[in-house]
Amino acid sequence: MEATFVIIGGGIAGVSCAESLSILDSDNSVILLSESALIKTATNVFAITRTLTSFEVKEDNFDSFISRYPNVKVIHDTLEKINEDSHTIKTKSQLTIKYRYLCLCTGATPKLIPQANNYPEILGIRDTDSVELLVSKLSKSKRIAIVGNGGIATELIYQIKNVETHWIIKDKHISATFVDPGAAEFFNEGILENKPTETIVCKRIRYNEENVARRGAALGPDWYKNLNISGSNSEGGKKIIIHYEVEVKDIHKEENGSLELILTNNEKVHCDLVVSATGVCPNLSFTCDKLQLSKDGFINVDEFMRTSVKDVYAAGDVCNANWEPAKHWFQMKLWTQARHMGCYAAKSMYGALSKEEVLQDFCFEIFSHSTKLFGFKVILLGLFNGQKLGTNYEILLRMTKKQEYVKFVLENNKLQGAILIGDTDLEEMCENLILNQLDLSPFGDDILNPDIDIEDYFD
Repeated sequence: MEATFVIIGGGIAGVSCAESLSILDSDNSVILLSESALIKTATNVFAITRTLTSFEVKEDNFDSFISRYPNVKVIHDTLEKINEDSHTIKTKSQLTIKYRYLCLCTGATPKLIPQANNYPEILGIRDTDSVELLVSKLSKSKRIAIVGNGGIATELIYQIKNVETHWIIKDKHISATFVDPGAAEFFNEGILENKPTETIVCKRIRYNEENVARRGAALGPDWYKNLNISGSNSEGGKKIIIHYEVEVKDIHKEENGSLELILTNNEKVHCDLVVSATGVCPNLSFTCDKLQLSKDGFINVDEFMRTSVKDVYAAGDVCNANWEPAKHWFQMKLWTQARHMGCYAAKSMYGALSKEEVLQDFCFEIFSHSTKLFGFKVILLGLFNGQKLGTNYEILLRMTKKQEYVKFVLENNKLQGAILIGDTDLEEMCENLILNQLDLSPFGDDILNPDIDIEDYFD
């Protein structure tokens, strides 16, 4: 087989890349190679600000996708080897595909705790298949342990019910990947609240994945919406015990079949099931001799998403942004960035083919992310936790219990980052202030005075 553009990966980065290429260049052929029998597409994309978007992730079958993008061919197979000299790839089913430009969007796999290989009761969450296994095992469990402090662990803690949950985190506060200790304290009040059970109307077609590959595409930001994440404690409610600044040191199986976790502070936790949500490692289950990797094993890419191999690009979780970033941008393994990178890699490949100049996309000018934590809308902008600023910065804070949490990070009286929790409607103003670097010294602390509509100053 042969195609002008070959993309590896059926997650958001790969699919966004294929969609963008089909729109930019409908005359040239595109092959999308997916390990999973379903692919992930971004739907209901809503622009909140210039750089901030919210979207849902839909599971799509191949036929539905191809009908919208006729010059794209989707193949269910696994990449085994890249031959950079002949510009060909070889797949697990011994298919050889010749490419003009290749984009690697193979994503990442869960980084499980070391003891996971020894006990089937230790699960990682990554794709649809692993979540269904979790829901099945959880329904028979009365006590579980969740290890990790990122997005999936946080969402799981909030959604889970009818089970005693031990949350094991190595940080001093919850959700440390996204928020500071102040915001964590704001969330703490809502963690134990029992929400009424909501009947969720599914407005999207859902497909059952048969013969699922070992590594499917990663979950979407709303992965839990149509699932009953419930344990077997029939009396209902939830009990959450948080273990701060510890990790799992050892695990033993007890006579009754449950697990005994020994933590680094020698505390013992007994549970029926362990969910490991401790980050990801790159999915590089193929061979390519000349790929340059970062220290932690991700594929290095330059400011045009090019790898060290000629005509080979990479995007999404599998890559490391190996360029001098703008002051207010940095890389995180997030859905929003995977989508940005996939679209931008498509622009770069099309620019290389058509000999057109490509300028780096504006989304790399400022870090921006929209999500939901513990039922609250959360907006993260710029250097929201003072990243890159050392200790030379000032924080302005406004909090209304159970309603909103607003944090501004200022350096030399200029806004460098913001955390906005709740319906604050300040995201557009904050983005503009970060990008424009306006001197805010005339306003002093009044910039967060609730009696002053600060937006009026910056319309």
